[in-house]
Amino acid sequence: MVAVCGLFTTALALAAATPKQSMMLYVTNSESGDITVIDLDALKVVGDIKVGAAVHGAAVQADGRRLFTTIESNNTLRVINTATNEIESTIKLTGRPNQCAVTPDGKYVAVPIRDGNSVDIVDVAQSKVVKTLPVKMPHNCFNAGSDRYLYVSSMGSDAINRIDLTTMEYAGKTALPGVPRPYVVTRDGGTMYVALSGLHGFAIVDVAGKAPVREFRMPAENKTPRAHPFEPIDTLTHGLALTPDGTELWVTSLLDDCMYVYHVAENKIVARVPTGEAPNWVTFSPDGKYCCVSNPGSNDCSIIDVKTRKEVARLKVGNVPKRLVASSLLAGQGF
Repeated sequence: MVAVCGLFTTALALAAATPKQSMMLYVTNSESGDITVIDLDALKVVGDIKVGAAVHGAAVQADGRRLFTTIESNNTLRVINTATNEIESTIKLTGRPNQCAVTPDGKYVAVPIRDGNSVDIVDVAQSKVVKTLPVKMPHNCFNAGSDRYLYVSSMGSDAINRIDLTTMEYAGKTALPGVPRPYVVTRDGGTMYVALSGLHGFAIVDVAGKAPVREFRMPAENKTPRAHPFEPIDTLTHGLALTPDGTELWVTSLLDDCMYVYHVAENKIVARVPTGEAPNWVTFSPDGKYCCVSNPGSNDCSIIDVKTRKEVARLKVGNVPKRLVASSLLAGQGF
């Protein structure tokens, strides 16, 4: 009995010594100049971070310690300490930025420069742009979990370029059958899923080029595109994201104001989940429990339970939410 009690006491001590992780969601609000902070464990808004007019992109390093956001009004990248939710540094960029991406180690951030036909590579420790590469009409940067590679899309050349951070040069280019909007890359770098202008669905691209590009067209209850004040009328699909286990692709529909769930192995739509108006961007909680969607048409955020495929919360955020990103933090950090 003494031994059992001792083991129980040791287990309690270890549990107490292990920091509890909390899941946080950050939503950039482009017309109110702030970032809404949402506690995904409590499913409630817990604060906001004032960052500047026309905030747009959002990315977080793997350990959750720093959040990166782009500010179009003054052409800067803001680095936010998530322990205090205060701006740690402001880095001047070479022009007007869009969606950024950070390496898991937090060393480099890539930022597309819309008015410069280029992409800035920022060394975070040096707090400055260390390389600028040309790209025609850049839109979004993406990281697939690599400290070596980052991606940038080119709306002007219908392609996605891969940046090798060891050389600070391009290491490859993937041609597309149309104008790329948001996209995701599998962790092995082998497959891209790309939203295209005018397509209610996405392209499936074998990066190695061994298989032809396929266009997957999603069903639609509303066939006629509607004008949205925040996206061109030919944007029928915008945000999309893979579940952490890679088995499903969740895709926004601006025709139906919903998420369509695509099963990768079965190559078919398996669910439809309503959201707020004009769903824009998608991210998953680190544990894969929730799919989070920004809705700029209704100024809110849909939190969807992935297992039940039900919206469990729709939370009011700032004006015209755009990007959003989730991370795990130690309990007590942030708000």
